[in-house]
Amino acid sequence: YAPAMPFFLPRGAAVYRRLVEYIRNLYVDYGYQEVITPQIFDKRLFETSGHLQNYRENMYLPVTAEAIDQIAHDHAHDSEAHPALESLAQKPMNCPSHCLIFGQRKRSYRELPWRIADFGRLHRYERGGSLHGLARVRTFCQDDAHIFCTPEQMRTELESFNKLLFEVYSAFRFENVQVKLALRPEKRVGTDAMWDAAEKVLEDVLKETGVPYEVLPGEGAFYGPKLEFHITDALGRDWQLGTMQVDYALPERFDLEYVDNEGQTKRPVMLHRAILGSVERFFGVYIEHCAGKFPMWLAPEQISLLTVSEKQAEFAQQTGERLRSHGLRVLVDAGSDKLGAKIRNARNQRLPYFAVIGEQEVENNSLSVRSRDEGELGSLPIDQFIERAVAEAAWPRA
Repeated sequence: YAPAMPFFLPRGAAVYRRLVEYIRNLYVDYGYQEVITPQIFDKRLFETSGHLQNYRENMYLPVTAEAIDQIAHDHAHDSEAHPALESLAQKPMNCPSHCLIFGQRKRSYRELPWRIADFGRLHRYERGGSLHGLARVRTFCQDDAHIFCTPEQMRTELESFNKLLFEVYSAFRFENVQVKLALRPEKRVGTDAMWDAAEKVLEDVLKETGVPYEVLPGEGAFYGPKLEFHITDALGRDWQLGTMQVDYALPERFDLEYVDNEGQTKRPVMLHRAILGSVERFFGVYIEHCAGKFPMWLAPEQISLLTVSEKQAEFAQQTGERLRSHGLRVLVDAGSDKLGAKIRNARNQRLPYFAVIGEQEVENNSLSVRSRDEGELGSLPIDQFIERAVAEAAWPRA
């Protein structure tokens, strides 16, 4: 029903939403503003951006039923495809729509750098042989953002992005991050002078920061060179997640301008960037990386309460509500299964904590707690456990 387009069930959706929310929280500190853009555009947008000429084989070109009926009526005996069948295009990337937003009015240099983020859903037609689990799908969301800046601001923006990216990767404990510099492909837009300038600034920043990197000739995007940030998963596979791309071409193609401090009209530089990259791909890679043992802040549920018998069911439900009132995500297993089966199920779910509730725990208003990472913690007063759990559940910050 939806080839290569994944469904996320409630527990997966909970993790997915928190991945996005984590990045959103960081955007506040790093000066990003979020926008929402359409899914489908007149194909002229993608002619202007160059996507239709350079990326068409990966794009979906939808058509309305009304258009089909009209063409069938007007061209009943014409076997040739009618141009109206390709009047619309579904976005494979957010960058053209962000160019529209920037260009909607005159901009001053005082507004720059302008950082806009977009978690919009994207669709790309990937060939069957290239599809690969969550790592390569046909619909996905990126933690996508574009920075419009002056040429003089570009270096500072690249350094700020580097700081943000490594803060995120540190939170997920990705220690072996490889940086690759992808240079101009054969099929591209823009002049050689634009490409020379864009490639030079990326390479200069890498050299100045002392970051080891590998050069990938011909692997850049069709509109600009890029830095690729690769990690190795638990199975030893290399995946590109984050990216930073310097683009002089799209501002030129969309005729984007700002007025400088002398009243002169200038062309901004456009930086395309992502940290998680495709959230779907990141999810798949990270599940392998942590073996399904999500950290406390990210786990779909953080603690499971297990009753010894049905006599403790009411206390367990009340305790669950008490924990939830502090923002904790709780499961309550108060059914008739034996305690051993409940413990086995809780371990298989790899939650950060589970707690056994028997007659003694009810009498003492306590929990017998086991940590996934530290083992048995023994009997803890409920208030003490809440304080510990809430502290661990906080969003990670550098």
